[in-house]
Amino acid sequence: MLVSGSEILLKAHKEGYGVGAFNFVNFEMLNAIFNAALEANSPIIVQASEGAIKYMGIDMAVGLVQILSKRYPQIPVALNLDHGTSFESCKKAIDAGFTSVMIDASHHPFEENVAMTKEVVQYAHSKGVSVEAELGRLMGIEDNISVDEKDAVLVNPDEAEEFVKETKVDYLAPAIGTSHGAFKFKGEPKLDFARLQEVKRRTNIPLVLHGASAIPQYVREAFLATGGDLKGSKGVPFEFLQEAVKGGINKVNIDTDLRIAFMAEVRRVANEDPTQFDLRKFFTPGMQAMQKVIVERMQVLGSAGKA
Repeated sequence: MLVSGSEILLKAHKEGYGVGAFNFVNFEMLNAIFNAALEANSPIIVQASEGAIKYMGIDMAVGLVQILSKRYPQIPVALNLDHGTSFESCKKAIDAGFTSVMIDASHHPFEENVAMTKEVVQYAHSKGVSVEAELGRLMGIEDNISVDEKDAVLVNPDEAEEFVKETKVDYLAPAIGTSHGAFKFKGEPKLDFARLQEVKRRTNIPLVLHGASAIPQYVREAFLATGGDLKGSKGVPFEFLQEAVKGGINKVNIDTDLRIAFMAEVRRVANEDPTQFDLRKFFTPGMQAMQKVIVERMQVLGSAGKA
């Protein structure tokens, strides 16, 4: 059942669990996400970035989600625009059928971020669509970062409180030390949980963790065993994700893990049978690998059984 992002995340906010927000770029990724939700009896948020929309076409992205949400009406699902860069981009997604949008103006000065977010919120709410915004910069916390540098990169709780009051945004992504992609940390992973808890106390709305791929060991090993190279990358450990949920995170963005798991299986099939060219022989095990990762993440975040 296709619903607004708020319908899913307010429940998670009240009951204290996290919901995975899984990016997709094709049918195979989306099908694995829905099958995992069915297996785990979990609500889901599926996300398409502007790049994914350019690749698929916005009508295809929306159409696939609508078809699968009708196929599995027992699963609450929201369709979110991930990292919308402008009002026009968000409006296009809303008009096409997205039920949630993210306006990412975090790289702009605070006042400009507020103004851009308010504009999107006003239009989205008039259409029954939820809005996500971001404060701070996702760069990762290094061992040698100074206090001043840390404060410049991470979310300011005072600004978070003011931002939510000014914009009426539905959920907020506060930068607490993660970064996008597979290559997150130069040293040991670190997240500022105290800062997260203060932001939650000040805003009292669902919070979002970006850059939350974990790269589980079995996924890493499968990718490396088939000739892949992750360049010593480190993801966010499961215990960190669970601590983040305890601190107030309710939406957890996941993309890299799915790609790595899928490609490990595609590489394996190609390596084991160089004569194989039936796409189904590559994509079926790829989908199964993604589904395993997604179900595991739903269990870690606490959304399993919450549909």
